[in-house]
Amino acid sequence: MPRAPRYIESRSTDPYTNLAIEACLMRSAREGEPTLYLWQNERTVVIGRNQCASAECDIERLERDGGHLARRRSGGGAVYHDLGNLNFTFITTPTEYDQAEQTDVILNAVRSLGIAAERTGRNDLVVDGGRKFSGHAYQHTGEASCHHGTIMVAVDVDALGRYLTVSPLKLQAKGVRSVRSHVVNLRELNPRLSVDTLKGALRESFTNVMGQPVTRQDVSELDQHELAYERERFCSPAWLYKGERRFGESRQARFDWGSVRVDVTREGGIIRDLVVFSDGLDAELIEGISELLVGSTDSVEELERRLRAGGFAEEAALDVARLVAG
Repeated sequence: MPRAPRYIESRSTDPYTNLAIEACLMRSAREGEPTLYLWQNERTVVIGRNQCASAECDIERLERDGGHLARRRSGGGAVYHDLGNLNFTFITTPTEYDQAEQTDVILNAVRSLGIAAERTGRNDLVVDGGRKFSGHAYQHTGEASCHHGTIMVAVDVDALGRYLTVSPLKLQAKGVRSVRSHVVNLRELNPRLSVDTLKGALRESFTNVMGQPVTRQDVSELDQHELAYERERFCSPAWLYKGERRFGESRQARFDWGSVRVDVTREGGIIRDLVVFSDGLDAELIEGISELLVGSTDSVEELERRLRAGGFAEEAALDVARLVAG
């Protein structure tokens, strides 16, 4: 089937509206119509689907400064957005999803601006010295696949340091002292670069990689009732602070596949309540841990058996089982 790629750009800087647009685009994904969506948020901390909001962000300080807390539907870690950052989203059907091809759109665009960029690790794009300018996350449903991320052009890195409360375990794993020392703005490498210039490079790269002319779509063409409904979901306290309640104990660890914190309440050696916070990329799998483990004994063997039956790989199942068992 020939491809008819689409391009859409948000004029809003409201994070809840922009995440709602993304959700609507996923729901309308069709075979043969890969979509590139570009968007920007004003001062915002966006956390991953399974992260603990109060542990990842200084929410009081952020809101006092007029910022927003948002939670996306994909996994991964917390990121800071302002108007010096450009967000991208690729949306395809599952059969057309090609992460390498989509990443090439970003890399080719950045390289066309004279910046030697490369991919590294599980979901980062970096420049010389390993400094990160782009982090990626992913979401897959039965009908659509989403690959989205950030591109730092001229982000206020001081604000990034003020609002993000990154776990020392994560910094140690990356071998850096602070999140600020781990990132770089592309404008440091090309002082003439602007967000608009990058948008143009991305549109051109998308057209080249797709090998087809790109059709521009306007946000007004989306179902506006659906858009309003999705926005309300993204800004609701139930979504923003999901899983945060009082537990008997809490422990955390960092594994190769991500950071994990488990909050557990036990009675007589049985797990009665449990929530897992994580920046792991497989958001749906992690979200299902509570259902798998509530009612289990706290033996490592039983916990691992339940996790393996729920789809966890052997290593990850053992990691989580040992953490929960303590």
